[in-house]
Amino acid sequence: MQRKRPGLGKGLDALIPLDDPLKTPSSGVEEIPVKSITPNPRQPRAHFDPEAITGLAMSIKEHGVIQPLIVTQDLQSKAYTLIAGERRLLAAQEAGLESIPAIVREANDQDRLEIALIENVQRADLSPLETAEAYRQLAEDFKMGHGEIAERVGKSRAAVTNTLRLLNLPPSVKQALAQRQISEGHSRALLALPNAQSQAAALQTIIKKELNVRQTEALVRKLTGGKAETQPRPGRAPEIAALEEQLQSALGTKVSMKHGKKGGTITVHYYSDEELDHLIERFTGDA
Repeated sequence: MQRKRPGLGKGLDALIPLDDPLKTPSSGVEEIPVKSITPNPRQPRAHFDPEAITGLAMSIKEHGVIQPLIVTQDLQSKAYTLIAGERRLLAAQEAGLESIPAIVREANDQDRLEIALIENVQRADLSPLETAEAYRQLAEDFKMGHGEIAERVGKSRAAVTNTLRLLNLPPSVKQALAQRQISEGHSRALLALPNAQSQAAALQTIIKKELNVRQTEALVRKLTGGKAETQPRPGRAPEIAALEEQLQSALGTKVSMKHGKKGGTITVHYYSDEELDHLIERFTGDA
């Protein structure tokens, strides 16, 4: 059984307790030579905006480093490896700082990935694909289930599963998403198409016609032979709609209800074998 690391899903305040987020904690903070810190090999963020780094460097020159880095130290080589704060480290290097405040933590390879992921997710720094790749590493390299990942990063299980599905997109769609030609909502809609060729073809239509997400969903329904979305039927009881939303929130996935005079149907959607297993556990009481 994997050891629990309480607090990781609760945010960086569990790692760096701050009464005031603008004040650097004095306890446990060391001044470490910038040159002795190597980047986090598990850093999930692949792209750093040079202009943003330059802006941060200018701020550091004027105000110093407000929040310390988190690093780990190799006891044999005495070298430091960055866990969280790569933007601050890059900016400090650009600003010409010789040393930088840091908190030294014991951390293994999985800790480095989790903490870096949490820091970036909470600051909304990661792109959807970078987040998906980080989740993939946690799932494949560290054998973590989607539910455990969700608990660690403070997201719903469905959100983790849906983000991981972005990795199944063809390269052309991933590139368009990375370059912000389309949004994550567009990408999720394209996942409903049966193969990479149809997804890539639909992508060209989206870009050419500048379709929004709802228009993209309508295009996908048309391409898959689905019925066009219609307006809600007049007289649909609001309590039924409320129950549908309540079920979706409780199960973490899409739920559709059809209610009639003599009963009705509830359709629960799932998007992976693991999500199906999770639903079965919930329904059978084995969770």
